[in-house]
Amino acid sequence: MLVGLRLQNIALIESLELTFGTGLTVLTGETGAGKSLLLDALSSLFGGETSAPGFRLMRKGSNKSQIEASFLITAPVESWLTQESLDAEEGELLVTREWRLKDQRVSSRIRINGVIVNRHLAANLKSLLIDLTAQGQIQNISSSGKQLLYLDSFSGVKGEEALRQVYESWHIWLANKKALQIAEKKLKESKLNSNYLQELLDDIEAANLHDPNEDKILQGEQDRLVHGVRLQEGLSLLLSSLQSGKEGFPSILDQFVPIIHELQIISQVDSSLQKSLTLSLELQAGLQELVFGLEDYVSSLKSDPQRLNELQDRLSLLKRLQLRHGIDLAELLKKREELKESLNHEENAFNLEELRQKEHQSRLERDHNNELLSSLRSKSAKKLEDQLLQSLRPLGLENVRFKVEILRSEATNNGTDSVRFLFSANPGQPLAPLAEVASGGEMSRFLLALKTVLSAQGHFATLLFDEIDAGVSGRVSTAIAESLKELSVNQQVFCVTHQPLVAAAADHHFSVTKSVDSGITRSHVTSLTDFESRRNELAQLAGGDFKEASLYAASLLDKRAA
Repeated sequence: MLVGLRLQNIALIESLELTFGTGLTVLTGETGAGKSLLLDALSSLFGGETSAPGFRLMRKGSNKSQIEASFLITAPVESWLTQESLDAEEGELLVTREWRLKDQRVSSRIRINGVIVNRHLAANLKSLLIDLTAQGQIQNISSSGKQLLYLDSFSGVKGEEALRQVYESWHIWLANKKALQIAEKKLKESKLNSNYLQELLDDIEAANLHDPNEDKILQGEQDRLVHGVRLQEGLSLLLSSLQSGKEGFPSILDQFVPIIHELQIISQVDSSLQKSLTLSLELQAGLQELVFGLEDYVSSLKSDPQRLNELQDRLSLLKRLQLRHGIDLAELLKKREELKESLNHEENAFNLEELRQKEHQSRLERDHNNELLSSLRSKSAKKLEDQLLQSLRPLGLENVRFKVEILRSEATNNGTDSVRFLFSANPGQPLAPLAEVASGGEMSRFLLALKTVLSAQGHFATLLFDEIDAGVSGRVSTAIAESLKELSVNQQVFCVTHQPLVAAAADHHFSVTKSVDSGITRSHVTSLTDFESRRNELAQLAGGDFKEASLYAASLLDKRAA
């Protein structure tokens, strides 16, 4: 419950401090005096901007504005404070928001029990403390998501638990689905890569590689075939010099014969020459071996165009492989083994079967919880229809019809249901979406009835109604006053009103007026605590002849007192 409100430099209010009690509190006053401003201030307190952006609430000419409200702490609020690691101070909660203007820029801060918090956190707390309903608040109830939220609120503790299970199971399934999708994507990429690797392997395998030096060997053979004529000419000259001599000169081998003969003779005279004889014999044998080798090489030199073509084709293949992969033959042989090893990886390397099973099981759990929630929503929808009709009929809507239409939609973390509130206020009028057919007065009464029904489910936030009774007849005003009074039995209710019938039902009454002093307009809020001041205020609301209006106002207060 809201126990205190302090405003500084807020719109037309220079400084104001109010205390509040339980039950029904009304705010009355002339149009433009600032009655709705108090409700706007409470909404802006938690980061929300209602009829005007927050900085426009700053009083003209000021560079600092502040709203401060104190609440008694309920069990849900205490639980929330504990969850957010915020301390409760002696059973009260103090929420403060201030705006500062500096260099033509406005900044604001929100504090909860002195601790600065962000708007998101403050907005979460707001739903536990206040619930604002304004006339024509179609946007707050016209969307399917908002209507579903109201239906779930009506489901109570069971609905909260079912929603929690749906939310948790949906996120578990979503995580498993994403893990599976990532693994499948990796497998697809791996298969694409495998196709590429297989092409590379097939390319290498087709070359039938064995010797890392094959290209060098083949290059040598190719060179011999290409330069065969030049080699034969050179070898012929060498063999001629070694074996036949030239132009009457003996060959090199022929010259070794007399040399060896003479060394044999003189080595008998001097044995020290025996070593030279041995060396010459070795040289003669070496030269003879050289001749034999050259002759063998000559015999191997053949003109073989077909073999040359084969060599050139093979060398071209080997060169292409090396250029494509950027490595030599030795590395190609090594890469061939690496490719074989890489291609041996199977689908189970990605744990796909396990991931598929987890996704399937979590999807079944998600669908099971969705079905439980849908079943609960169907039951709650029927109860909501019955109770809303009971609350709407006394509000001047005797022929009203109302239905909660539940449609299936794609699974989300909020289940598989979408909701439409269907409404008809008059006989013969077909059911249609509430926001399309309800007038402003009908929408106001619908919202009042809805809050009344939800209140019975244990939603004990302070209720704020801004001219919920605008544009209705006296009979309906009486019904609205009775509904508001009934609501205020179990929770605190505030209502901005122009209806004397509603104002007379209040437990606490505040009058909002404005004055102009030296060209400056100010709003003033006065607590009306005695019979005379309340009578005069109600008479002002009733209008007409003041004497008659005063008697009417007195009768309303007497009736309430009775």
